Amino acid sequence: MELIAARTFNALYIYLDVIWLIIYALILVITKRRLAVLAGITGGLIYFLVDYGIFYRALGSRVIEGADPLWFLMWLSFSYGLTNFAWIWLLLDRDRFWVEWSLLPIIGWIAVALLSQNLGNNWQEISIYRTTSAYHGIMAIILFAGYLYLIIQNLRSGETGIERVNLLWLLAIGIGVQFSWEFILLITGIRPPEIMPLIVNSLVETNMGMPYLFLIHKSVSARFNQDLSPKIGD
Repeated sequence: MELIAARTFNALYIYLDVIWLIIYALILVITKRRLAVLAGITGGLIYFLVDYGIFYRALGSRVIEGADPLWFLMWLSFSYGLTNFAWIWLLLDRDRFWVEWSLLPIIGWIAVALLSQNLGNNWQEISIYRTTSAYHGIMAIILFAGYLYLIIQNLRSGETGIERVNLLWLLAIGIGVQFSWEFILLITGIRPPEIMPLIVNSLVETNMGMPYLFLIHKSVSARFNQDLSPKIGD
């Protein structure tokens, strides 16, 4: 089954989103969530490598009309890379303000989408879409391998003494983050009114990276505090 993830919006959306990203990053820096900022920047680079390098250049599954592909995909990658990875990092931290950090990107995405629709009638329309048949199978293998490793680790925790991983928490983060922005795109009319991309993308696309992000987070946070100061005793 071929799923097509499409979006249509005006160019004002990009400018409003850039303003929002700057505000979001400043809030993270001011509150000393600097590791989350670095995670977000890294996420943007990873998204750009995948979206531009693999989806657009290698597979040709990404199609863009109304914008320069290089600069557009650079913005798009950092738009969701910064917010998603920073949000995930803070949730993995079990930050005591996790509700506020979860609400922040959601209200930002809604505001940008609705403001651009109300004010951007005279701006250039941009349409993008990507097919998924060329890579969703590979994503499923990555998801399977990561969670299989953590499941086996949990099953052996009694023998090894290693603390069990809360897999339900990882699933909630991986599915919830992707679902949040997929759902907002859908209800604001940026995505076509189709339910299957929402379901499949939410289950697979961000969730496939959660086991690996968990392991990276565990390693990094054992050495550094959120403000980038080293942990005492290291």
